[in-house]
Amino acid sequence: MRMSNLLRSFNFLYFALLAMFISFLPVYLDVQGLTPAQIGLIIGTGGFVTLIAQPLWGMISDKTRSSRKVLLVLLMFSSIIGYLLYETSSYPMLILFAMLLYFFLMPIDPLTESLNFTIAESSGISYGSIRTYGALGYAVASLLTGYVISYFGAHSLAYLFVGIGFISFVIGWKMPNAPVTGKPVTISSLKHFISNKETLLFLLLVFICSIPARMNDTFLGVYIRELGGSTELVGQAFFLAAGSEIVVFAMSFWWMRKGKELLTISFASIFYFFRFFISAWITDPHLLVYLQILQMLTFPVFYSASIQYLYRTVPVEWRATGQTVLALLFFGVSGIFASYIGGAVYGTFGGQTLYLSISAISFFGVLFGLFLYRVYGVRSD
Repeated sequence: MRMSNLLRSFNFLYFALLAMFISFLPVYLDVQGLTPAQIGLIIGTGGFVTLIAQPLWGMISDKTRSSRKVLLVLLMFSSIIGYLLYETSSYPMLILFAMLLYFFLMPIDPLTESLNFTIAESSGISYGSIRTYGALGYAVASLLTGYVISYFGAHSLAYLFVGIGFISFVIGWKMPNAPVTGKPVTISSLKHFISNKETLLFLLLVFICSIPARMNDTFLGVYIRELGGSTELVGQAFFLAAGSEIVVFAMSFWWMRKGKELLTISFASIFYFFRFFISAWITDPHLLVYLQILQMLTFPVFYSASIQYLYRTVPVEWRATGQTVLALLFFGVSGIFASYIGGAVYGTFGGQTLYLSISAISFFGVLFGLFLYRVYGVRSD
C-alpha cells in the first residue's frame, strides 16, 4: 500500500510540472512577445523531440529493468532545465531549453502511466484511484501558476518549477524499485505491434481525436488573453478543466465497461465537438473559462478508455510498447500537427477559425469511432 500512496504523491507532483509546461509554456512565450506562429513552431518542434525521447528513454528503462532510476534522472534534468527555461527571454535560448525540457520531462509520462496501471493491477485497486491524483496536481498547479505569474511575474515560474521538481525527486527517491516488464521498444517491435489492422485503426482514431485536444491545450491560454483575459483567468480555466477530471478518473471503475471502449471514445469525441464549436463563438473570456468544465466528459473519458482498450486487446508483453505508442501519438505526433498547423491557422485567420476547424476534426472522430465500434467493438464484447 505504501507503494501506491507514494505513486499517488508522485502523480500529483509530476502532473503539476506538466501543467506548468504544457498549459503555461504558450502563455509564457506569449508574455515574452512571441507570435502564435512562433509559439506553434517551438511546441511543434518539441513534438518531434518527444517522438525521439519517449522511445529512447523507454528502451533505457527496459534495459536497466528499473523505471525508478530513469525517473530520477529525468526529474533531475527536467528541474534544472525548467528553471533555465523560465528564467530566459532570449528567443534562441527559449527554443533550446524548451527542446531540452521536451526531451527530459515528456518521457516521464508513459513511464508513470505504465507504473499506474501495473501497480493498480497488482494491488487490486482501480487505475483511476491513482491517476486521480495526477488530475488533482494538474488542477492545483494550474490555478497556482496563474496567480504566481499575475502577482510575481512570468519569470517567477522558474522558482516554482524547480521547487516542485525537487520535491518530486525526493518522492521518487523514496519509491521502491519497480522493475519494468515487457520487451524493449525497438523498430522491429513497433512494426510487429502495429501490423494488426484493428490496432492500427485504433491508433489512427487516437491520433484524429488527439489533434483537437492538443490544439486546445496549446492555444487556449493565448485565446483567453486575446479575448482580454488575464493570466489568473488562464490558470482558472486549466484548474476547472483538470479539476473536473478528478471525479471521472476516481469513478472509472463504475462507468468503464470492457468491450465498450470504442463507443466510449466516440462519446468523448461528441463532447469535444460541442466544447470546441461553442468556444469559437464565445467573446467573453470568463464564459470560455466556465466552458472548460466539459473537460470532465472529454479527456479523462477518452484517455481511460484508450488505455483500457490497449491493455485489454494487446498481449501482456506488448503493453509497454502500446503505452509508449499511445503517449507518442497524444503528446508527440498529434502535438506536431496541432502546433504547426494550429499556429499557422491562428496567426492567419484567428482563434475563431481555429476552434471551428478543430470542432470539425472532433466530429469526424465521432463518426470514425462509431464505424470502428460497429466493425470491431461488438465482436470484442
